[in-house]
Amino acid sequence: MRTADKVIEIIAEQAMLDTADVRPEHSLDDLGIDSLGIVESIFAIEEAFDISVPFNANAPDDGAFDISSVAAIIAAVEALVAEKG
Repeated sequence: MRTADKVIEIIAEQAMLDTADVRPEHSLDDLGIDSLGIVESIFAIEEAFDISVPFNANAPDDGAFDISSVAAIIAAVEALVAEKG
């Protein structure tokens, strides 16, 4: 499974949506994912890809992990997976 597909699957699950309803340009807010859902998504991403996401739940917009859109999350996950080797 491609990284993008898995990230979208995780986000869709948190939003209780079909994966076809999750588009790269959507923000997590657009999808109705609250702060707890964001944290749960981050944990699920870390587990699925065996990576450590630099995310601070107390300051989600200030971290090194861009959660501004689905596309940004995918790009950040791809970068972390590539760093891991």
